[in-house]
Amino acid sequence: MEKNLKQTSSDCLKVVLFGPESSGKTTLSRELANYYNTYWVEEFAREYLQNKWDKEKKICELKDIIPIAKGQIKLENEFSKKTSTLLICDTDLLETKIYSEIYYEGFCDPVLKASALQNKYDLYILTDIDIPWVKDDLRDRPNNREEIFLAFKKALIKHNRPYIVVSGDLKSRMKTATQEIDKILK
Repeated sequence: MEKNLKQTSSDCLKVVLFGPESSGKTTLSRELANYYNTYWVEEFAREYLQNKWDKEKKICELKDIIPIAKGQIKLENEFSKKTSTLLICDTDLLETKIYSEIYYEGFCDPVLKASALQNKYDLYILTDIDIPWVKDDLRDRPNNREEIFLAFKKALIKHNRPYIVVSGDLKSRMKTATQEIDKILK
């Protein structure tokens, strides 16, 4: 496995927010980190691709996938050294893998695929698409939300990942998420 895509060992529990664009992952991950007074690993792709858009007016290209994956796991590894209890991750390499397959006709770099399947997390929180899609410079699939949500759910099932689905407003999502996180923290 590519060294730059491998998780470093850590004693902390890792929770990943997972799901389609504009489904509330960042908002919920930030709120969960605040609630548990712990670290939050932001989505590396957001800043990377926003910079690309600002400079070139281009969205993600296939050549961006591996640098995005490397940047994401680097952030995660840095933050996992700062806590021994809980780390909230806005995304992971499995999400990057799925987006690669969605955008590039089923293609995912084999190195990314291997790393995405080998890295482990204690809980995935799959964010439902029951909130309004919000346009920005990077989001481009408002009409494919259900299809993309199902691709994420199928990946969790196929790869036997522990997950819950959160729906509703932020308060409802927080309640569901904290109940599950509290179980794994005990």
